[in-house]
Amino acid sequence: MDPGIIALIVIGIIVLLVIVTNINVVPQSNAYVIERFGTFYSIWGNGIHVKVPFMDRIARKVSLKEQVVDFDPQSVITRDNVSMKIDTVVYYQITDPRLYTYGVESPIMAIETLCATTLRNIIGELELDSTLTSRDNINARIREILDEATDPWGIKVKRVELKNILPPREIQIAMEKQMKAERERRARILDAEGEKTSQILVAEGHKEAAILRADAIRETKIREAQGEAEAILAVQKAYADSLKMLNEASPTDRVIALKSLETFTKVADGRATKIIIPSEIQSMAGLATSLKELVVDGEIDKTPKAENAVNIPNMQTPVQNVQPQVPADPQAELRERARQALQQNAPRV
Repeated sequence: MDPGIIALIVIGIIVLLVIVTNINVVPQSNAYVIERFGTFYSIWGNGIHVKVPFMDRIARKVSLKEQVVDFDPQSVITRDNVSMKIDTVVYYQITDPRLYTYGVESPIMAIETLCATTLRNIIGELELDSTLTSRDNINARIREILDEATDPWGIKVKRVELKNILPPREIQIAMEKQMKAERERRARILDAEGEKTSQILVAEGHKEAAILRADAIRETKIREAQGEAEAILAVQKAYADSLKMLNEASPTDRVIALKSLETFTKVADGRATKIIIPSEIQSMAGLATSLKELVVDGEIDKTPKAENAVNIPNMQTPVQNVQPQVPADPQAELRERARQALQQNAPRV
């Protein structure tokens, strides 16, 4: 084979290799910083790019995704002179590959140093308790300071988190004792509040029970009084009805006298040691005695006896006894007197 043809083939292969080696594919979320003759030329985004051999070079491959860097624990001192170690985590994203490439020599090291100095300044203004309870405020202040400082470097600080706060062992023991004492105090308070609530509920229960008992007694007395009143009213109504019926029946004098005697019989049933006889009963008893004397005794000795004999002294001849005037019918007169006495002594309805 002709040496010239062989030389052309070799040259062609070399040119093809050079072209192939200068073809670059930029992945998604990446950027290439291109320099030409040592000077910034352009930034390649994702896709296929071809650089000029011996003229262009890739100065830096930059990832545009959000990145996380965990820094080593930093020694800090609080305002109350408590030494502790705090490690931080920074979330950042490169927004400008050119500034990131030419802004600072070691961006991550610069961020770590800036984060440590900022953390010492912030913690130095706080006490131990505030440091432990103000993580959000500390994170926000560090992020603001880092974001402002890294903006000329083409870096955007998204978040800053305090990963661990490690106080000395003595402080941890004291904090544990304080926490235990606080929990015991809360437990005692809860027990006292529970006891207080229990006593209040028991007292309220006794109070409600006493009120219910009083209401029950009051209701019982009211109902008993109402029942007694209704019973008295019924008795009085029955008595009034009986008297009304008795008036409507127009009883005779004999019936009234008989009822009076029946009442006296009930009174003198032998249970009482003393009996007080009303004047009406005494009058009726006297009337009954008079009737007996006139009716019974009059039948035995109907001869009138001389009464009120007059003896005239110094007279030779005695004067005969004056004969009283006897009524034509003594029994009729006695019945009339009894009727009048019954009318006067009979109860009025």
